[in-house]
Amino acid sequence: MSAILHKAQLNTDPILKIEHVKKYYPIKKGIFSKTVGHVKAVDDVNLLVFPGETLGVVGESGCGKSTLGRSIVRLEHLTEGSILFKNQNIHQLPEPNMRQVRSELQIIFQDPYASLNPKKRVSELLINPLLVHSRLTADEARKKASELLDIVGLSKYSLNKFPHEFSGGQRQRIGIARAVILQPKLIVCDEPVSALDVSIQAQILNLLKSLQNNFQLTYLFIAHGLGAVKFMSDRIAVMYLGKIVELARTSDLFKQPKHPYTKALLDAYPVPNPLSRGKERIILTGDVPNPAAPPSGCRFHTRCPLAQPRCREEEPGLQGAQHMAACHYPLS
Repeated sequence: MSAILHKAQLNTDPILKIEHVKKYYPIKKGIFSKTVGHVKAVDDVNLLVFPGETLGVVGESGCGKSTLGRSIVRLEHLTEGSILFKNQNIHQLPEPNMRQVRSELQIIFQDPYASLNPKKRVSELLINPLLVHSRLTADEARKKASELLDIVGLSKYSLNKFPHEFSGGQRQRIGIARAVILQPKLIVCDEPVSALDVSIQAQILNLLKSLQNNFQLTYLFIAHGLGAVKFMSDRIAVMYLGKIVELARTSDLFKQPKHPYTKALLDAYPVPNPLSRGKERIILTGDVPNPAAPPSGCRFHTRCPLAQPRCREEEPGLQGAQHMAACHYPLS
């Protein structure tokens, strides 16, 4: 499987290998709940994530990026494929063996209101994981939780409060602290700023960057906003209807996208001077096809203004070495 490597990664094994991952949800009908089809949320995805990097995953709503993220931390069970974290296939590990893995593999959820248990104080949310996964005493765990709250920008007195006593941005800081407190190797950031005010988003992104440097974290960063993905990511994977359609270094992808779908996303991204875009724009029309019955051939051909007869018949694979695109006629 091809991958785009930085100089520092040439002699580094990936921390995460996603190989031919599929996640299908059954569609059931009738009084006997007979399966009549499947929603193909993630359909044959391959990715590598290297230690210390941030791999961004971007795409429209319903493209499967959050399902992929939840599958990485085993909140979803795979239909096919494998996910290897530190060379362990986590979807084949028995639950007792997942205990150590869960301390090294964490997730930050999109909704800061739904992701925190409203019945538990912040102290329970942060200290209990330490008591379960480490040998710290209760006093040592409380001290570490207090120190981490200070790092994420909250007062130590927050330990005694309940989640409903905080704003959305503060709740997300608590969610970030909960993900970081065990010092994991990899964190899946599932749209961590999309539910926040714009004024708060930049603060949270800067916090994630700072934590990555301080704790040597690796991120899989899922987002809608291209600005956030550009700021956070070393590489970007673009998803469309369950598949990766482009994979490149961030600078290369923004400078010269090869897939028409990526070009359309970038053309829709607001810039200070719209006249600087030029006239060669791709504007998406129509809705995303039904993932239960994806189009034949290239899945983007129903909305692509550059589609040819071959696109309707033959499905393209990812092509290229340093900049990969799943397109029969990549942009130049």
